[in-house]
Amino acid sequence: MFSKSRINEPGPKAEAEQAPARSPEATPSFLRQNSAESAPSHVTKSKPAASVMASDLTITGNLKTTGDVVIEGIVDGDIRAHLLTVGETATIRGEIVADDIVINGRVIGRVRGLKVRLTSSAQVEGDIIHKTIAIESGAHFEGSVQRQDDPLQTSRAASAPAAAPAAPAKEAEAKPAQNYQQQQRPEASDAVRKAAEAKKSAQS
Repeated sequence: MFSKSRINEPGPKAEAEQAPARSPEATPSFLRQNSAESAPSHVTKSKPAASVMASDLTITGNLKTTGDVVIEGIVDGDIRAHLLTVGETATIRGEIVADDIVINGRVIGRVRGLKVRLTSSAQVEGDIIHKTIAIESGAHFEGSVQRQDDPLQTSRAASAPAAAPAAPAKEAEAKPAQNYQQQQRPEASDAVRKAAEAKKSAQS
């Protein structure tokens, strides 16, 4: 016959399920360290978000950043950035310099960039100095286009000798004065000659 003790006695599986789980404190420290090193780290440095200038803002002055900028408002001044996006409602009056430039709005001034892209809604009035350029159909552009291997570096070098050719202006101003004096001399000699002739006629 059957015994009650054997029926109610738990099997080996039940004993395994009821076995308490090993707490992390009971695990040796060197095992915990190795497991932490082997686990993949999902924490990565995220790229900082782009600075956005809203359409209701107007800035008078220069902007300079090493990050990304999205302009939707009005800027009266120069802009230097890593990635510059000019929105459809934006208007920039000044020089813009960036590694990547995407123009959807209006720019009045010189554009310098390694990669320059004019979308169909772009309006640019000024020269574009670039390494690579893309102009979509419908873009409005007035100015010249010049390709350079490093347009960003030439912009820094060109800003230094800008005030050099100022001295020849004084020489140019002095030359008309000399010409004016030379033009006046024949008139004086004519007056002297006429006076001499009048004196001779009076003596005769």
